[in-house]
Amino acid sequence: MNTLPDTNPPPAWNGRRSLVLFDGFCPFCQASMRLLKAFDWLGNLEFRSLRDPDNIPATQPPLELSRLIEEMHVVTPHAGRTYHGFWAFRHIAWRLPALVLVAPILYIPGVGWLGQKAYMWIARNRFGLVPCKDGVCTIPSAGSNTPR
Repeated sequence: MNTLPDTNPPPAWNGRRSLVLFDGFCPFCQASMRLLKAFDWLGNLEFRSLRDPDNIPATQPPLELSRLIEEMHVVTPHAGRTYHGFWAFRHIAWRLPALVLVAPILYIPGVGWLGQKAYMWIARNRFGLVPCKDGVCTIPSAGSNTPR
């Protein structure tokens, strides 16, 4: 069945939950966000694709699109603090009941450095980590930039 993409703009971020901004054109990122969303039993996180400019909240200092494309970002509901890459994942881990026991390990000295190195390697190679369906990748339409 062929359906038209949703042309309504996304609702404005209400600032009550941490906002996770990810690359909605990346199959690996989409799969990762679906998994994290499945673990978000308490509804502490809001997931949005950075590929839609309406999803990027105004912050001080402003979020740079080039940095957003390189790494996942989290904008906190209080004071709009931002985290990126491994530190964004560490922030997320505290908000997911399934990961809360792992979260303290992410603060062991050296884990942040190693975690960010690993995160950046994955981020640089993310388009090759998840094969395209039947070896063919498609360009997503304007309405297909959110995790399903």
